[in-house]
Amino acid sequence: MSRTILDVHILQTVPPSNINRDDTGAPKSAVYGGVRRSRVSSQAWKRATRKAFDGLLDPAELGVRTKKVVDTLTARVIMREASLTTEQVWPMAAEIIQAATGAKIETPTRKAAAKGNKSGAEEEAAEPKAPQSSYLLFLSARQLDALAELAIEGIGKKAEPKVFVKEAEVKARAKKAAATRHSVDIALFGRMVADTTDINVDAAAQVAHALSVHPVDLETDYFTAVDDQNSDAEAGAGMIGTVDFNSATLYRYAAVDIDLLATNLDAGLADEERTGEPVRRAVEAFIEGFTLSMPTGKLNTFGNNTLPDAVIVKLRSARPVSFVGAFENPVAQGTAEGHVRAACKALADHIPAVEDAFGAPADQTWIVRVGSRTQDLAALGEQVTLPELITRAGQAVADRLGKRG
Repeated sequence: MSRTILDVHILQTVPPSNINRDDTGAPKSAVYGGVRRSRVSSQAWKRATRKAFDGLLDPAELGVRTKKVVDTLTARVIMREASLTTEQVWPMAAEIIQAATGAKIETPTRKAAAKGNKSGAEEEAAEPKAPQSSYLLFLSARQLDALAELAIEGIGKKAEPKVFVKEAEVKARAKKAAATRHSVDIALFGRMVADTTDINVDAAAQVAHALSVHPVDLETDYFTAVDDQNSDAEAGAGMIGTVDFNSATLYRYAAVDIDLLATNLDAGLADEERTGEPVRRAVEAFIEGFTLSMPTGKLNTFGNNTLPDAVIVKLRSARPVSFVGAFENPVAQGTAEGHVRAACKALADHIPAVEDAFGAPADQTWIVRVGSRTQDLAALGEQVTLPELITRAGQAVADRLGKRG
């Protein structure tokens, strides 16, 4: 059966930076091809992409991932019923969330007398806290809206929250609300709920760990800070420290299963609402968000605000294909031409070789490239600007879905 797969391949040079740290504070790394490479985790770039969606999509098409889901739902209830207080809404909101997701909802405990002179009991009395889930819950804006309406109904009936959610109809409505009307970010990146697996969502997007196309060495910056109030007689630094960093040309890769994305976005919609338009918007937002985003680790320290050197997007009918194998043999070191030219040459040789050997050519290929260093990629596909790529890929996806009915 023919599928629709969107592959995104990016070459991006990042100067001295530490955008994704390990447990020691050093830039993450991995061994590939027998040498140490710079690495940026898929989680870091997925979060950066999700944050980029805030400026690309309507808030109604997005979700929120939080333990403070009772506070989040309470805010939506009070937006509709301004006469209610948070303390009035919390109990019903907590029971509705638990019925919808199965997650354990409890008031967070705090360490006694950890702050100031107040005892834990005094703090608890002074600052009541909303119950929270025991792990992060990912819910769409429309799911939260549906749960808010259910909570308002229960409060309006003056029902005891625990009794209200035990009604079979209420429990079914709560679960349905959480299982349908998925947001773009949930549809793309998935959702796992440990306690109610039937509302899990399989991710339509796969994001690889970004790897440098060459070996890297860890470097360390020794820094000092001077106390502004020191007199001339007070020599020396007020603070000293070190920060680790590296620089790298990264190969970044992601794939989107368009069919699964459509299934996720269609969940719970009425027949007349089923359309390729939400999928097109999701695809366009993903391409733009993934391409232009940057994890923010140590960003103020290094100002590593680069854009990609090259972006290759392929539309396929079989399966996703990464071309990281082009860099299993790291590109040459110590040349005056840097790494981008060599990386482009390696990709330009590797891509047709793989596609020819496996009889797996892409249906369409678009390329955004910068400067003469990327010239070797020119023959691989249609050269476009990023706005053109986003529009054409989105339209191609919508057209293919439309042909399938």
